[in-house]
Amino acid sequence: MFSRREFRAVLCGSKNPMNISLGLTATRRAFAHAAIAISALTLSISAGAQQNTLRVSAIPDEAPTELQRKFAPLGAYLEKETGMKVSFVPVSDYAAVVESLATGKLDLAWLGGFTYVQAKLRTKDTAIPIVQRAEDAVFTSKFITADPDIKSLADLKGKTFAFGAPSSTSGSLMPRYFLLQAGLNPEKDFKNVAFSGAHDATVAFVAAGKAQAGVLNTSVWDKLVETGKVDPGKVRVFATTPPYYDYNWTVRGDLDPALVKKLTDAFLKLDPNNPEQAQLMQLQRASKFIPTNKQNYAGIEEAAKAAGLLK
Repeated sequence: MFSRREFRAVLCGSKNPMNISLGLTATRRAFAHAAIAISALTLSISAGAQQNTLRVSAIPDEAPTELQRKFAPLGAYLEKETGMKVSFVPVSDYAAVVESLATGKLDLAWLGGFTYVQAKLRTKDTAIPIVQRAEDAVFTSKFITADPDIKSLADLKGKTFAFGAPSSTSGSLMPRYFLLQAGLNPEKDFKNVAFSGAHDATVAFVAAGKAQAGVLNTSVWDKLVETGKVDPGKVRVFATTPPYYDYNWTVRGDLDPALVKKLTDAFLKLDPNNPEQAQLMQLQRASKFIPTNKQNYAGIEEAAKAAGLLK
């Protein structure tokens, strides 16, 4: 990069007679260097301007309209805390979130435990999980059915079954891991295995008889019951997994550390006793946010390897 004095010398010329002997070729070369410097400066300014917007997304584990509804108050809160415009970037599937985070198209993403592990590997261990809900440290999944003959996991043999999305921690990976521990191999022991794509879709599958049983995360199940979108008298829980770590908010590894701290502090100071923040937290199904770290997801990484989902 040129110093200010060198830059002026290139644009305005030098009074040193020796510079005249450089000739036309050298002058053109100098102007070429100046053009490169101006171009680099323009790109730098452009990048800085782009960073005035915080690009946020989430794994599509629920309907797009629900994700937007949940995010709106949180986005407004983060704008206030960071002084930046916050833009929610919808994605088509779980893999798109991982790829967008890895390629710098996203700054912050709501990930499941397994999706975080995938992002960790895709970004060569640079993605940073910053916070999770207190509930995510003891997360569980619910096995559900509308079939009166299914009362335990053992009764799933020969039945049709629905997982959520293939990359879902709570809708696929960890339930599968616990099924294997119980001596059940879905591909061998179930009549048919389907993937609904989202937790609320799994409930719809079971309620409509498209699958005799299924599994989804406890948080979504509780919300569907509370809002009357599922009748627990028709679709019921017959088993619950042991607890495991799950969801978190993750930032790309090269995000400005000062911004990372602002985001972390913003989540950690959310207070359920503050009426405005309480509504935001209720939408996030969070009693409070707590710090998290990469080590919390080592068990999920091992479960994924055991299931043959990671090399």
